[in-house]
Amino acid sequence: MESLLSQLSLLANEALNDKNFDPSRIEQLLALFEYEARNSLSTVEAEHQKTAEEAEAEMKEAEAYLNSQLDDATDEFHRSCEEVERSSEMGRVIGSGVGRASDKYMDAALASAMASMKSAVDGAKLSKVHPN
Repeated sequence: MESLLSQLSLLANEALNDKNFDPSRIEQLLALFEYEARNSLSTVEAEHQKTAEEAEAEMKEAEAYLNSQLDDATDEFHRSCEEVERSSEMGRVIGSGVGRASDKYMDAALASAMASMKSAVDGAKLSKVHPN
């Protein structure tokens, strides 16, 4: 591009100094400028396309990674919920068992106390104490 600008400068000076200057020479040089500009634009567009494709590939890779992380987190959440549910159910079963055992213990203690009292009352009726 710099050489074209140098040529244009030379042609402009020549056009100012030479009355027989052929303007078609400037048109030819301008055609070269246009050709150079189109080539530069094509190069820039190709680089842009390549960069865009690379960025898109990286975005897809990042999206896939995030999706896998989200899936893992969701699975872990579901496992935790199931574990809490099982623990809760186990707590209810244990609590129910403890309640029944407690009820049976209380029934046995009450039956023992009743039997002791009955035995004491029956023993008192059998043994007569003399008032001496």
